[in-house]
Amino acid sequence: MAENKENKQKNTYREDEAYEDNFDIRHLLLAGAYIKKYIKYMITAIIFSAIAGITSLAAPVITRKVLDEAVPQKDMRMLYILVGLLVLIYIISVVFSTIRSRTMVNVSQNIIYDIRKDLFAHLQKLPFQYYDDRPHGKILIRVVNYVNSVSDMLSNGLINVVLEIMNLVFIVIFMFATDVQLALVVLCGVPILAVFMFWIKNKQREAWRAVSNKNSNLNAYLQENIVGARITQIFAREDENAEIFARLSGDCKKTWMRAVSYSSLVWPGIDTISVLVRASIFICGLVVFGAGNKSLGTIIAIASYASRFWQPIMNLGNIFNGFINNMAYLERIFETMSEPVTVDDCEGATEMQPIKGEVVFENVNFSYEPGKEILHNVSFRVKPGESIALVGPTGAGKSTIVNLISRFYNVDSGRVLIDGQDISKVTLKSLRSQMGIMLQDSFIFSGTIEDNIRYGKLDATFDEIKKASVTVCADNFIEDMPDGYKSEVKERGSLLSQGQKQLISFARTLLSDPSILVLDEATSSIDVQTEKALQQGLDAMLKGRTSFIIAHRLSTIKNCDKIMYISDGGITECGSHDELMAKKGDYYHLYTAQMEDIA
Repeated sequence: MAENKENKQKNTYREDEAYEDNFDIRHLLLAGAYIKKYIKYMITAIIFSAIAGITSLAAPVITRKVLDEAVPQKDMRMLYILVGLLVLIYIISVVFSTIRSRTMVNVSQNIIYDIRKDLFAHLQKLPFQYYDDRPHGKILIRVVNYVNSVSDMLSNGLINVVLEIMNLVFIVIFMFATDVQLALVVLCGVPILAVFMFWIKNKQREAWRAVSNKNSNLNAYLQENIVGARITQIFAREDENAEIFARLSGDCKKTWMRAVSYSSLVWPGIDTISVLVRASIFICGLVVFGAGNKSLGTIIAIASYASRFWQPIMNLGNIFNGFINNMAYLERIFETMSEPVTVDDCEGATEMQPIKGEVVFENVNFSYEPGKEILHNVSFRVKPGESIALVGPTGAGKSTIVNLISRFYNVDSGRVLIDGQDISKVTLKSLRSQMGIMLQDSFIFSGTIEDNIRYGKLDATFDEIKKASVTVCADNFIEDMPDGYKSEVKERGSLLSQGQKQLISFARTLLSDPSILVLDEATSSIDVQTEKALQQGLDAMLKGRTSFIIAHRLSTIKNCDKIMYISDGGITECGSHDELMAKKGDYYHLYTAQMEDIA
């Protein structure tokens, strides 16, 4: 039993996101588009940094002159001048470095803003299928955490690469100008460093990709459990969930420590090579090349340049380290931004004309997954103003039909027409702005009740909002709240009952004045007494509108113009309530069974 439990624990939330072994160059090209916008500021920062860096490189030359000339000759005037120059070099370095830092902070924040804005805009356009296939926590971590992580790499990281390479070139020039032999000693450490960096590169990338996956899993599980906290407590799953969370946290810790162990090798490795090289300078300068051949000032100057030589290399190593660490995050961000918007305006899409309400399905086939067809060769015609009820077993395709009318998914084959226009040829905004859709799960946004009702019509007046609320019987409970329509509701309307949420959603839908109305189990959480009072408001909503109603409570759809029984991938029966009852088919058996249960 314990073993089975452990296996179940291991199989829960274990999916890691797949990634390619080789980094996709297209991701860097996409990143380049964001960098290009601020290239002027980045060039300015490079110039300021170059001035500060090159100026500071004169310090060892001045130090050499102090040790070899000013001090031995006891020339105080020269000493004061040289010290003054050192102070001036320091001031110039600090001023230009500060300007550069402030410039790059601005660039970095602008890049964060641009990427996050575009990422969010793209997520808004992605089809339902994308959200059906992914935990929301994994999407959330990309918009927040990953964008923050890569912003510095895309701004400061790239500039620092240029600057450190420039510093390296100028340091080499100054070294050779000071002493060729000792400069060659310094360069002998470069091949050793190259071998070391090549070895550690792949280890780091693999390790930080694992960190990215494990953090994504943890974030997704955490988000899911916050949303499902009530269900957790109902089924007393606290201990089991805590164990799963502990395992996921342990995975994060384990992969993080492994990644850090590789990253922490970079600096000590470079520093060790640097120390060995500086030691070699003194050995070669004082012994190998002959005592007295190299002045103390020359040796100190080269040692200073050697220290500076390895500093940009160490900085490049750290930049490289950060680049490897953040590459997995960059991949995830641009993978999301590269996700195809499969449901979008086609080329040359036209505006949907004011809808009268005729809806036609012509030989429609649809499947969520290849090989698992939900609708097969479905055809029907609905006249303007007709009310259509969709009934049938769970999973038969009722919600799928109304989702296709709103074009939340593309049909596999066939056509959906409204007023004779193929909806795949019109703009999504012009289509959906004329439709009102009430779902079983009524989503309430954080904010006031008034703002939630106004969501579908931003220019609505308060009188219009109140009228819509009165029509759907929501006004009474809203006015009973402490601040009435100005009452604040929390995320997902946690302070409201399910019935109250649905009534607010009804008011929101009615306020938008849709030409086609879809009610998908819209009264499932409303008590029978409220539903009876609401019926008058519903009749007002349905009047003059083509409507599609999905309801398991069959007594609520008896007065619809047509009732379609959906089963086995198609429409098996269609007619009025009386016609279908007289036919004594699937609808008859479903209705009589429900009435017997009620009795």
